[in-house]
Amino acid sequence: MIPEIGHFALILALCLALVQGTFPIIGAHKGIIGWMELARRAALGQFVFMAIAFIALTHAFIVNDFSLVYVANNSNTALPLQYRISAVWGAHEGSLLLWGFILSIWTIAVAIFSRSLPLDTVARVISVMGLISIGFILFMLLTSNPFDRIPLERIPVDGRDLNPLLQDIGLVMHPPMLYMGYVGFSVAFAFAVAALLGGKLDATWARWSRPWTAIAWVFLTIGIALGSWWAYYELGWGGWWFWDPVENASFMPWIVGTALMHSLAVAEKRNAFKSWTVLLAIFAFSLSLLGTFLVRSGVLTSVHAFATDPARGVFILLFLGVVIGGSLSLYAWRAPTIKSVGEFKLLSRETLLLCNNVLLIVVTATILLGTLYPLLLDALGLGKISVGPPYFNSVFVPITTLLAILMGIGPLARWKSNDPDKFKKQFYIPALISIILGSAFVALVYGDFPLLAVLGVTLAIWIVATIILDLKNKLTHRQNKLVALTSLPRSYYSMTVAHIGIAVFIVGITLTSHYSVERDVRMSQGKSLSLAGYDFKFVGVDKQRGPNYESHIGVVQVSKQGEHIVTMHPEKRYYIVQQNPMTEAAIDAGLFRDIYVSLGEPLPGGEAWAVRLYYKPFIRWIWLGAIIMSIGGLLAATDKRYRVLLKRTARNSADNTAAAKA
Repeated sequence: MIPEIGHFALILALCLALVQGTFPIIGAHKGIIGWMELARRAALGQFVFMAIAFIALTHAFIVNDFSLVYVANNSNTALPLQYRISAVWGAHEGSLLLWGFILSIWTIAVAIFSRSLPLDTVARVISVMGLISIGFILFMLLTSNPFDRIPLERIPVDGRDLNPLLQDIGLVMHPPMLYMGYVGFSVAFAFAVAALLGGKLDATWARWSRPWTAIAWVFLTIGIALGSWWAYYELGWGGWWFWDPVENASFMPWIVGTALMHSLAVAEKRNAFKSWTVLLAIFAFSLSLLGTFLVRSGVLTSVHAFATDPARGVFILLFLGVVIGGSLSLYAWRAPTIKSVGEFKLLSRETLLLCNNVLLIVVTATILLGTLYPLLLDALGLGKISVGPPYFNSVFVPITTLLAILMGIGPLARWKSNDPDKFKKQFYIPALISIILGSAFVALVYGDFPLLAVLGVTLAIWIVATIILDLKNKLTHRQNKLVALTSLPRSYYSMTVAHIGIAVFIVGITLTSHYSVERDVRMSQGKSLSLAGYDFKFVGVDKQRGPNYESHIGVVQVSKQGEHIVTMHPEKRYYIVQQNPMTEAAIDAGLFRDIYVSLGEPLPGGEAWAVRLYYKPFIRWIWLGAIIMSIGGLLAATDKRYRVLLKRTARNSADNTAAAKA
């Protein structure tokens, strides 16, 4: 009965999405206040029914209702409760329901926190989000319904179980965070489309969009970092990024979202880059849609997914065509009326931010080409090619080097124009300090001098050094330094913290890439060997039974110069229902290094095991940098200036609405 309630709730949510996507936008066009006021009510109703549908599917997993096809294929009676809940979004149908539910959450958030905005703007924004909801709910109901039933005589007793790769805490948190970021860019997209429809492409819409974009960017940053962390410890390979198409699908909207945040700042403060900003908002959400649908439809894992499921493939293409084609057509229609009034010279902060955004778009285009081109060739029967890390690294490294240099220069530049001689002089000392410290660190700590390692550390120090210089410049003529520090706007600190996070991230990537040590070895009971100054002794293997798997647990003692450091317990699990082996690595984590042990297969003879050992310097700095970047994004989203400006807008909006009603 409860699944039928969930299915019916989806249908009602679709009906309300139809109301939400049509009446308010027509009302905004014709000035019908009653129709515009429907937007918030329809959004609330759609949220309620999407929540009911999501709860119904979650309940089906909790109580092991294997009469549903989706539950039977992705759960099992022996599956622990936390993984039964995460199995709700563990495969295609449930992940789409999560996507739609999160979209309703973002929509209701806009409805609640936009009471200070003009009614016609709110109506258009919520209507655009309603139109997106229509596409997703239709996709579920027509091709991917999570509430489809199995014939009574074929209902399984125990279920097929969840993919063992997904039975992990990292995958419990990763998809919701990632989807919060993906879907969050729909708000910036909706504000951009609403501004195009209303013909009000001034600094105001950029100001309204900025906090929403920052929050979405924070969620996406955390989601990508969680996925990287999961890949590192769960797959047993010791890697944190593989340039896999699925990873690229989430990375591309993050890069464009980063460019969008910078462009929104220029649009708000200087009333410039308006066309550029609108396009970035469209591209960020379009790439989010592309990543979500391609990954969940199986196109990235198998280019023949359209052939095996033509209904889904055709719907995906139609929906992407409507969203991307429709928004770009609207932009083309309105483009002649979009004029930036802010003027600036060649040497200015505006120009540097423009260069920054161009480089980010080039990176995105490069990744998009490397991800989709092999799939397109294969789909057209033109042959198969492999595009892997060498391609991405060869393009990504030089462009990100330029981005890091601009990251140091940009904040020190003034708006509109700068004196070239004075501007250049202030960089001599930070550049010299960065080169000396970067070279000395690599040479003294690691005893060699590889160019790329020195370059990475130097760039990280360069970013921090220019931040210190910028702060010094802001405090130079202030008598009370403490008061001056507290009076700086939160947006400044958000930029500073985010850039420090990127510097930390660069250090982690650089040192891990160049100085990690790996060995695949044969180890029998009592055998010892050394790696990166650590001694590893293989004590043996114990057997253990889990809730839905059998496990062999290795015992490895680690010491350094005769002093015991840690006893590690890598696992080799065998999941009974799916009959899949899984590796659970043992990791001794530290701020400056990780020791990583992965248990392979038993070797012939039964007394020895294949074991993989890693020494990973500074790898935690990769995820530490992502956390610091996220804190910077939160500071940007919570800048009190937006609340003050929105209250001012609220008073004007209330006066205009009252006059219209009168």
